[in-house]
Amino acid sequence: MAEPFKNLGWDDFRLIKAVADAKGLPAAAMTLGVNHSTVFRRLKQIEEQLGTVLFERHRTGYALTPAGEEMVALANRLDEEITAVGRKLAGREPAPSGELRVTTPDSLLIHLLMPMLATFRDRYPEVRLDIVLSNQPLNLSKRDADVAIRATDNPPENLVGRRVARIAWALYGRAADFPEPRAVTPEQLETCNWVSLGDSLGSLKTVKFVQENVAADKVAYKINSVLGLAEAVEAGIGIAHIPCFIGDARPSLVRLGPPDDDYAADLWLLTHPDLRHSPRVRAFLDFLAGEITRHRRFIEGQIELEAEALPVPDAPSGATA
Repeated sequence: MAEPFKNLGWDDFRLIKAVADAKGLPAAAMTLGVNHSTVFRRLKQIEEQLGTVLFERHRTGYALTPAGEEMVALANRLDEEITAVGRKLAGREPAPSGELRVTTPDSLLIHLLMPMLATFRDRYPEVRLDIVLSNQPLNLSKRDADVAIRATDNPPENLVGRRVARIAWALYGRAADFPEPRAVTPEQLETCNWVSLGDSLGSLKTVKFVQENVAADKVAYKINSVLGLAEAVEAGIGIAHIPCFIGDARPSLVRLGPPDDDYAADLWLLTHPDLRHSPRVRAFLDFLAGEITRHRRFIEGQIELEAEALPVPDAPSGATA
């Protein structure tokens, strides 16, 4: 039976042990920090690889077969040995160092993350940051990136991470055009020109709203990135739905309505399971989670920007900061 074991890793033994301890998949998934479907799929792959069934499926839960009991006993021994080695190495782990590749959308980098990354570098000068600007999912298994920072309600199942905030969106206009923004009526908005994300981002609800509710001749400007939305509104091209952490940081913009939860998206810090215990990855995730939590109410549109709360990068030349 040595050959079937050849491609099994510690995470596979951990999964088997978690299912055995929890006697079911949902609780095991919660323990492992992954989705229920991921545990189901991986357990099936392990059983196929071993050529034997490890669990009997009952209405009351998952019960170990004799082969499963042997695997759990082996998992327990491995766990004890790994823990013992970990205790010996405690206190001797090297300081975080080396290159850390981080992928994030341009809008998050420019409008939110840059000051945080600068502070991280001050704290961990031995870590070199390699930032990959992308809105597309990268293959963290192939080290296209070590950490992904994404606004999504559906993070990839093969990654692990933390949901650190929920990004709020609201409708914004130029302050000079709306001296009394709280008194704006729907009839006034119907006469306005609009700025919108491009049709290539048509799956986003803000884009669908414009497509379904704004006359085509009133959509004056489209852009395929969140990065340029606020600048277009500041320039007077039209009104637009913008993330609150971008719109509220600009005195030249005003909200024309409260944040709409239907447009909000979770902000995730993600990494590959094999990388989460890397000193530089763990240090980065812990640091960034703490920084974002400090500004969470602002990101979620609950407070206005305080002068000292969050350093905001200078606006591009010609724009009002």
